[in-house]
Amino acid sequence: MAEVLVHVDHVDGAVRKPTLELLTLARRLGDPVAVFLGAGADTAAPVLAEYGAVRVLTADAPEFADYLVVPKVDALQAAVSLVSPAAVLVPSSAEGKEIAARLAVRLGSGIITDAVDVTAGDEGPVATQSAFAASFTTRSRVTRGTPVITVKPNSAAPEAAPAAGTVEPLAVTFGALATGTRVTARTARESTGRPELTEAAIVVSGGRGLNGAENFPLIEALADSLGAAVGASRAAVDAGWYPHSAQVGQTGKTVSPQLYIAVGISGAIQHRAGMQTSKTIVAVNKDEEAPIFELVDFGVVGDLFEVVPALTEEIKARKA
Repeated sequence: MAEVLVHVDHVDGAVRKPTLELLTLARRLGDPVAVFLGAGADTAAPVLAEYGAVRVLTADAPEFADYLVVPKVDALQAAVSLVSPAAVLVPSSAEGKEIAARLAVRLGSGIITDAVDVTAGDEGPVATQSAFAASFTTRSRVTRGTPVITVKPNSAAPEAAPAAGTVEPLAVTFGALATGTRVTARTARESTGRPELTEAAIVVSGGRGLNGAENFPLIEALADSLGAAVGASRAAVDAGWYPHSAQVGQTGKTVSPQLYIAVGISGAIQHRAGMQTSKTIVAVNKDEEAPIFELVDFGVVGDLFEVVPALTEEIKARKA
């Protein structure tokens, strides 16, 4: 069976959920071969094997941490030369898309970005994309070279399928451009204790209706009662009420949780593009004509400053 390369997204060996999704999708196309770059392979290998990786190619070098993007492209190019895969799947993060684009140029291959599904086709992998703020769905395939496809988080439910997960060293030769952009400093992101936004099963987002940063604790309290991540609309982020890292939407992050609660969000197409694949959507808005109500499974027309605290207290009471 053909092999499919999967670029592993991890933090010091802790494999992130989007990679497990890619391994699940890769099994539709062939045998997944994970490419793990950096430190922590011993920790990651059993997890990758549990989710279907038949092989785990590993490489560790200072370049992966000290320089941006290009060393990882060099490594993936080496993996492609070694494996001759049917496709290369990469998480659709900002870094992932740059890695994929550079790799496709080097291979002389076509690339598809921000896929929301990947299936096997008679002439190669077929990728599904949501286009024009999710107004249209397209299905396409690469017609030249080795398909390079980036896949959005939450596009598939990770499914365990234990495989050999044989760990093999990957020989990498870094090119002259690998050291072109050095990382000069890092600032650790302050931990909130909440789930990662793009990986959370429940997301609670606040928008313009909150009327200020001082009211976002209402959203945080509701999220904490549910064990949820906190999101924000572009309007709230642009107003400086909440960090940009929490923005949900076409120019922010795409989420697809089991439950999405939109509070004080009108539901402009830009926001909808980032959350409309959520399994269950609930909205709280005082404007019964708000576009968000066209999309929801359950809608509450009311004052969020009354509804949200009452909901939070009810959830806490039921959990007690």
